[in-house]
Amino acid sequence: MYDEEATGYEIRKLSIEGEYSYFIDASYGSIYPALARLEQEKLVTSRVEQQDGKPAKKIYSITTEGRSAFIQSLFEKLGEDEFRSEFLLFARFASELPQSLVEERLSERLAEVDTMLADFDRLKQQHNHPGDAWVIDYGRTCMQAARNYIEAHGAELIALARPDRDAAAAAE
Repeated sequence: MYDEEATGYEIRKLSIEGEYSYFIDASYGSIYPALARLEQEKLVTSRVEQQDGKPAKKIYSITTEGRSAFIQSLFEKLGEDEFRSEFLLFARFASELPQSLVEERLSERLAEVDTMLADFDRLKQQHNHPGDAWVIDYGRTCMQAARNYIEAHGAELIALARPDRDAAAAAE
């Protein structure tokens, strides 16, 4: 992590459910080899911390050279954003599904988006770096737009779906 120490486990957790999940999706299989390579290149250091009744944990810190290398990497051309969504896959095939299921999934999606919006609000309270604020506002704006779209056009997706009685007959 750029500003503080972290274990591989903490890095993974931040990349799948924490604030870094908006930037990366890192598996343990990629984190630990990357940390070993970065340590070999002297871009991070590590120390072992003993724990009572638990295995020792290895804690990593970025070095000054690591920070410079990271900032230098940002000068390179950016790759394309990756966007995958099981929700959109579901929406694509809504016409093959019962209306009640489409309604249920839309409600679930709205609840998920509301949770994400609340997370952005919480993150905004926890971070005071101007770059963090910009990124959080950007993410919140994207999620609010998704929520607004579902609210405004969800009925259209439900209308594409099969009436429940037709879907039950098709499943037989």
